[in-house]
Amino acid sequence: MVVGITGGIGSGKSTVVQLLKEMGDIAVYNADAEAKELMNTSMVIRKQILQAFGQNSYTSAGLNRNFIADLVFGDATKLAQLNAIVHPEVYLHFKDFIAKNRERDYILYENAILFENHSEILCDFVIFIKATAENRIARVMKRDNVSKEQVLARMNSQWFDAKKEIQAHYIIENNDLKSVQNQIVSIHKKLTNKPVSN
Repeated sequence: MVVGITGGIGSGKSTVVQLLKEMGDIAVYNADAEAKELMNTSMVIRKQILQAFGQNSYTSAGLNRNFIADLVFGDATKLAQLNAIVHPEVYLHFKDFIAKNRERDYILYENAILFENHSEILCDFVIFIKATAENRIARVMKRDNVSKEQVLARMNSQWFDAKKEIQAHYIIENNDLKSVQNQIVSIHKKLTNKPVSN
C-alpha cells in the first residue's frame, strides 16, 4: 500500500514522516531528496537540464542548485519545464522502489507537489499536512536560512492548501506536537486496517 504525504513548504512533512516511521515496518520515499539525487546521477536528466537552462546549470561539483532555484522560483514556466524533465525519471525510480518494498506495512511517499504533478495516482491514500502560514514561514526561514520574501515566493509556486485538502483522505494539523502525535496514532491504526484499493 502506498500512502502519499504532502503539504506546503514548511508544513512539517518530515516530522510527520519520522513519527509515522516509528509506528511500524514502513518504507519511506522522499520524492524531493530522490529528485535532487537523480539530478546529479541521471545522465538523462543532466542532458535535458543543460539543454534547457544552459551550462551554468552544473558545476564540477554537480547540479548548481542556487542557479536553478533562482531561475525557477517565481517563474511558473521554467518551473514547469524543470518538473517535466525530472518527474518522469523520479516516477520510474519510485515504481522500482514500490516493487522492492511490497511486503512492508505500507510505503510513505513524501512529495510536496503530489497533486501538482498528479502523483496521487500512485497512492492508495493521501495524507495532507497543514500548518499556519506564520509557522510555515518561521520553519523555512530557520531551516534554510532564507528571507521571508524567499519563503513566500516558494509558497506561491505551490497550490493553495484548500485545493489539496479536498483531495486528501486524511488531514493532519501540524501546529502542536502533542496534537500531531495523537492524529498520527489514529491514522496509522486506520491505515493498517485498510484493504488496498488497487
